[in-house]
Amino acid sequence: MSRGKQPFIAVVGAGTCSKKMKEQAEQVGKTIAAGKGILVCGGLGGVMEAAAMGAKSKKGLTVGILPGSSRADANEYIDIAIPTGIGEARNVVIIKTADAVVALPGKFGTLSEMAFCMKMNKPIVSLSAWNISDKIERFEDPVKAAKRALELARE
Repeated sequence: MSRGKQPFIAVVGAGTCSKKMKEQAEQVGKTIAAGKGILVCGGLGGVMEAAAMGAKSKKGLTVGILPGSSRADANEYIDIAIPTGIGEARNVVIIKTADAVVALPGKFGTLSEMAFCMKMNKPIVSLSAWNISDKIERFEDPVKAAKRALELARE
C-alpha cells in the first residue's frame, strides 16, 4: 500500500451464514470503516452483505467484485459494484485488490481466497475461518481481527 492512501481490506466468507456470523461480519465492516479502510468483498449476501452493511453504518466506502455480469446483483450496501462475468474466478480479483484480508468461515470459495492470499503473500487474518497455515493470525474477536488487518495493510 502507498503511504497516505486508504487501505483496501477484503472481507471473505460464506454467502449464506448464521446470525452470529453476520453480526461478526458487521462488526468487521464497522471497524474497517472506522479505521478509514475501504471494504472490498464479493458483493453478494451473507458475510459480504453484513460486512458492507457495517461499513456503510460508519459512512465507509464499499466495493463489490461480482461474479456475474450485472451491477444489479450487488447487495444494497455496495457503493461501487464491479461486474466481472468470470464467476468464482473473481476471487483472484478480490484478493489482488486487497491490501489485507479478513477471512470468516465459509466453504471452498473462502478456502480458495485464503489460498490466493498465501500464494500472493497478502496479509490475512482469520476470524475462525479455515486453519490452513500457522502463518495466518487467528482471532475470535471481530474488532481485533479487523484492526489487525488494518495494521497489516499499513505496514
